[in-house]
Amino acid sequence: MRKFKELHIWKRSVELASTIYSITQNYPDTERYGLISQMRRCSISISSNIAEGAARTSKKEFKHFLDISYGSLYELHTQVIISSKLGFIELDVQAMLETEIEEIQKMLYSYAQKLIN
Repeated sequence: MRKFKELHIWKRSVELASTIYSITQNYPDTERYGLISQMRRCSISISSNIAEGAARTSKKEFKHFLDISYGSLYELHTQVIISSKLGFIELDVQAMLETEIEEIQKMLYSYAQKLIN
């Protein structure tokens, strides 16, 4: 069992989820059950799966949950692009989110590679 709260990728993922919550507060009410819900759920899924994987006893199981987190990051990235195309976020916000998402993706990939080697 690993201490997930000490993992830098978990901390960054929690911060990303908090940022997503703040940004989506400004989305139109018509998106409450659309993009708002979807973006919030998948952003929470990232850190949640890191934490759940850290509780597993084998590296293989942990990597499986890191892979799920990785997929959630790609899902969120797509939703950020859609949000920008719909005019819900400005280009500078999109760029900031994409940079953070890509950084966390790199961190997850790197961590998963170290785990299996």
